[in-house]
Formats: sequence, C-alpha cells, structure tokens
Amino acid sequence: MIIFADHLKCSEKKMKFIFLIILLIFFAFDLYAFQIFKALKLSKAFENVYWIFNIIGYLLIIYSVMFYDPQGHKTKILPFIIGYTILLGVPKLIPILLGTAEDLFRIGNRFISGEWSSRRRFIALIGWGAAAVPFIGILHGIFLGRSQYRVLNNSVAIKNLPDEFNGFKILQISDIHSGSFVNFKEVEIGINMILDQDVDAIVFTGDLVNNVYSEMTPWIDLFKKINAPYGVFSILGNHDYGDYVKWDSAEDKNKNMENLFETHKKLGWKLLRNENFKISKNGRSIDIVGVENWGNPPFPKYGNLDMALKGLDLKTPKILLSHDPSHFDAEVINHESNIPLTLSGHTHGMQFGIEIPGWIKWSPVKFKYPKWAGSYIDEETKKSLYVNRGFGYLAFPGRVGIWPEITIHNLRKS
Repeated sequence: MIIFADHLKCSEKKMKFIFLIILLIFFAFDLYAFQIFKALKLSKAFENVYWIFNIIGYLLIIYSVMFYDPQGHKTKILPFIIGYTILLGVPKLIPILLGTAEDLFRIGNRFISGEWSSRRRFIALIGWGAAAVPFIGILHGIFLGRSQYRVLNNSVAIKNLPDEFNGFKILQISDIHSGSFVNFKEVEIGINMILDQDVDAIVFTGDLVNNVYSEMTPWIDLFKKINAPYGVFSILGNHDYGDYVKWDSAEDKNKNMENLFETHKKLGWKLLRNENFKISKNGRSIDIVGVENWGNPPFPKYGNLDMALKGLDLKTPKILLSHDPSHFDAEVINHESNIPLTLSGHTHGMQFGIEIPGWIKWSPVKFKYPKWAGSYIDEETKKSLYVNRGFGYLAFPGRVGIWPEITIHNLRKS
C-alpha cells in the first residue's frame, strides 16, 4: 500500500479508496465472466467452486490492502496474493473477450430479428478451454519458471581494448530481490550455476533487496560463495534505498542504508557508489565504473556519472554498471568518455513475455523501456548496452517466458 502511495504521492486513505474502486471493477468483470461460465452448462457444484476460489482471492486482496506493512514480516504473503490473483484473473480475459464478441453479435441479432438469442455453449467451451493455456503457463512460472536459470553469452567488440583483456570474461547478475525468496534449494541452483562458470570478474547491477537490508541476511552465506579472480563489483538499484518504506525517522532510514553497505562488505563485494575501480593485468588496465541508481520518475536519480568517472583517463575502456537502462540513452551514449559497454538490469523483462531466439522477443515492458532485455548497440557511437533479465523476482512470485538470467560478457578486441 505504502509503495503505491509513495509513487503516486497520495495518502494511504485515498489509495484504499482507489483500491476499493478497482476491487468493484474486478467483481463486475467476474460477474460477467460467470455468465459465460454458466453457458458451459455444468453442475451447480462447479458454479459454487468458481465463486469459492474468487471470494478467497478478494479476501486476500483486502487483507493485503488493509494490513500491508513493508517493514514487517507480512510481506511474505504478498507475492502469494499477487500470484493467486494473476492466476485467477489473467486467464479469464480470453472467455471475456470471446463472450463480449458474442454479446455484440447477440445485440445485433436482437435489432434484426427482435429476439434475444442465448449464449452458445461451444463459444464458452472455446473461451474457457483457451484460458487453460495461460493458467498452466502461470502455474509453471510460479512453481518452476522462477528457478529456470539460464546462462547467456554476450560477445562485446571493444575498440582499443588492451591485448591483455582480449577474451576477458565478466559475469553479470542483477535484481536479486532477496526479500522475495522462499526456497533455499531453488536459489542454490542459480548460485551453483554461477560457481560453475570460468570467468575473470563478476558484477551485480542492483536491487539486492526489496525494501530493507535484513531481507538479505538469511542469504549471505550462500551468496558470499560468489567470487572471481579480479573481484566482485556491485551497485545499488532503486529498491536498495528503502524509498518504498514508511520509516519512523530519517535516522532509521539512514541506519538501514549503513547496514546495507555493510551487507555488501560481508558478501565480499566491492560496492561502487558513483565510484570506479581499475582492473590491471600485466601493466594494462580497464575501468569498472559504478553509478548509483539513475532513473526517470517515479524512480530515484542518485547517480552521477561525472563523479563516478573522476580521476580516470577518458580514453581507457570502461565497463559502466548502471541499474536503470534509461541512463544509457539519457547520458551515456553522448558522453565523451570511452564507455563501450553499459550493464543494466531493473526491467526483469516484466517476468512475463515470449522469447524464441531468432524469431520473437516480446514483453509488455517494452512500452515503458524500449531497451528491456539483451544487447543493444548504438550504430553511431558503437556503444553497447546489455540489460540483464534479473536473477530473482518481485511482486509476482514467478516468471512466465522470461527466465532468470546469468550473463557472461566476453570482451574482445575489435
């Protein structure tokens, strides 16, 4: 509740009223979907089951709105509520659309013949039968998709890359969102895949937690296994600042941030806060540059690229870590510094979409972020951006078609 209220700059009381209106709209859609469901001509028991599952969903939503506390432990139930709501709601869109088309036909027939025709059972069968596809897909995403980690390779051509770094491998993970994890063995699958990779350096591009530092505490021993010969480097994402929490005081928020910085140290990760680090090999070097979150509203803009580049030779190749991919088009492309590769995350690929290599790559998040997953190259400057699809998940406790990602960037001399 507070997350949405903070983003929209309105009171919790007003937000609760807005959610009530939304709930009534959902109920109206459910009533309409039920009329189409009745056209299946099933027994009364099936109709009762329909409403039992939906009423449970409404009660869970009401609970989340009335009692949500981002600093408390009740947040563990929120992803379950979101998942349950999506599981029940999204598949209904198919029979609703087909039912609407049929009702428009029935209205037309009413004007022509003067009689109302009844809803046809075969239309309802097609609609509810097709609804089984997203229903099964969402179930798979919740129970299996969120741990269906994959390793992707990205070859990056860099002009004037020192010979010593030709073939240098950087592994990237992003958006851990440790506050969402519930299953140790699921997460361990991803960690073991990281440990199996033969790489030179590792970078993490933000959003270690959902809201507060303590969400990472149970996972420190597992994640601190991550290491590489030339180090592990990390930055902050928009969720790491605790901006979506209603703190009792500014002091409490600052203390949370200090504890988060300490968490990065416990992990053995070098946190770059508008800072840089030089990686040297046989007397030659490349720069790892990390900015704090740089986003467009409602996301915070704490990043300062010029500060992060301070003291560096602008001609030396630089790998920039910047959580939000919006930063690339806004500042990086036209910056005078030699930044051939920017690594980002943030979008999660919306945790929902369709990707078939060489054929289709689509997610609704593309309407907010044109560069939302994978590699993008600016033809004029030849600077490239890579957007990692994320290691964890947020809100919806699963992934449908957009799987959690571990990326290996292979630097090569152009």
